Order: sequence, then structure tokens, then C-alpha cells
Amino acid sequence: MSSTAPTYYRDQRAWRDLQQFLPEHLRLTDATAPEEEYWDWRGNHIHLDRYRNPEARAKVVLHHGVGTNGRQMSLILGAPLARRGFETVALDNLGYGLTRVRAGANPSYDDWVDLVVDFLAFEQSRDDRPIVLYGLSAGGMLTYHVAAKAPRSTLAGIVGMTFLDQRDQRVRDETAHDRLTSRAGIPLFHLLARTPAARMKYPMTLASKMSALANDPAALEVMLKDRTSAGNWVGVRFIDRYGSYAPAAEPEDFDACPVLLTQPAEDRWTPLHLSRPFLSRITGVPVGTVVLDGAGHYPLEEPGLTQMQDAIAGFVTEHTA
Repeated sequence: MSSTAPTYYRDQRAWRDLQQFLPEHLRLTDATAPEEEYWDWRGNHIHLDRYRNPEARAKVVLHHGVGTNGRQMSLILGAPLARRGFETVALDNLGYGLTRVRAGANPSYDDWVDLVVDFLAFEQSRDDRPIVLYGLSAGGMLTYHVAAKAPRSTLAGIVGMTFLDQRDQRVRDETAHDRLTSRAGIPLFHLLARTPAARMKYPMTLASKMSALANDPAALEVMLKDRTSAGNWVGVRFIDRYGSYAPAAEPEDFDACPVLLTQPAEDRWTPLHLSRPFLSRITGVPVGTVVLDGAGHYPLEEPGLTQMQDAIAGFVTEHTA
């Protein structure tokens, strides 16, 4: 992030422009916006959007994808779930949102996983309420990677918009910017990641099919202009590890917690058939799927938006009772 970047979302314009595409009852004001704070992790300052509720029986931790940020999670889930009585916290992982990465660092996807594992431990050190982890887009698979690596009983459940195993060539082919990127670019990034070029920044708009992030063209334009979300550039090292990360437990051996997929019906980036192969291999815990009618990848549309909130609230209630 540049020195001129805002420190808090209250000073950022991008999310205010984006929320104009949401139903009016979901738009935040200065009075209804989440509390903002920073959590220190290995010299990095991790931005958090938090809706505190000491009376809540459960917490929901929200994680963005590679084209979104924590405030965009607060808009569609953090605030609505808080109004339903849950404590919620949305974090900005390394290189995204308003998180400040320590000088000289070159984060990888492995760091993303480790950061969330440690953040959950931090939350558990504050109180013993059960936690459900939600991930949008690439954040969905991250919830699995975190649940597979974290100590047992860390999570009461995980919810993902998608569960995409980027080791699968079909997943790469359909989610990358183009076939050349998926077939030649990813191997090239793998080679470059072992050289000084690992620090080179690359736009996610060229690495992935970011043009399908939102179905509303005007909303998409707002997100693509935002360097803290869809307009972000990430290191070659991150892209390499994102495409090749192996979980601590393969799905056949996963028994950490129940799993829910909330799949937008009009998702032009990560349709249902890309998540099914991975989820079908999980047999040790309950796995559910809810289809969000009319919703795009970043779900701005009704009724899918409310269906997502209902499904997650029901899942959290069921598995944290």
C-alpha cells in the first residue's frame, strides 16, 4: 500500500460507491459501519472490521477472495449477520484491503493460511465462543485449508462461496484470465517464484477472470478501479503458491467440521461444477449446498443475497447450539 492510502475505511470512497448497488437496507452509514481496528501479526498490521456482541453465542469470521476485501464482506454479510445477533469480524489478508504489510515482506498464499489459523487462535484466547469461518470466492477454499491445518475443534464449521482446488487443471482453465495463463502462465510463475522475480507484482485482472467478479457492469467498474480489491496487484510468489497449495489433509481424510457451499446461481466465474469434484471427496463430515437464486459471483442481487444470509445464519445456529 502506498503512503497516501487511507488507514481506515471511513476515509475510503470505493466501498461507498459499491454499496449503491446493494439493496438500500444493506447500505452502511457512519453510524452503522463496523468498528475498525488493527491486529499485529508477525510485523504486519492486519485491518479488521468488527461488529462486537458479547451476548452473541457464536462468532462468524469473514474472509475475502482475490478480488475483494474485508469491507466488501462487511457489506453483504458482516452487518446483516450482526443484525441477526452474531458477532462478526472481517479481515483484510496480506496485500489486500487496508492491511499494512511489513517492509520487505513478500507474502505467499501459505502466509494467508497461517495468518487465519493464528487469528482464530487469537480469537479463542479472548473467549471460548464457537467460530464459523466464511470465505468468498478464493476465500472458500482458504476456509478448507485453514480448517485442515488448525488445531482440532478450532472451527464449528466452514462456509464457502466456492471450493476450488487450483491443482485441478480444469479449475485453472475455467478460472484463469485465459487458457494461455492457465496452461503456460502458471508453470512460468512457478519457475519465476524461485528467482528474484518472485517479488514482481502482477495484476490479478490479468491472472484471473476478474471480469466475471460482478454481473452488474457498473458495480464491476467500481471494483476494478479499487486497488485494495479487484484492481490489486500481487507478487509472483503468491500466485505460484495459490495455484499449487496442498492442504494439510486431503478431502478424503477431512473430519474437522461441517461444510456448506453457498453457490450463486448466476456465477460466471466459478460455477457449481467446479466445486463439486472437491466437495464430493469429503465424506467424513456433513457437506451441504445452497444455491443463491439470481446472484452473481459477488452477490449483489436478490433473492440470492438474502438466501445467502439466511443459509449462513441457519448453519451457524445449527452447528454452534
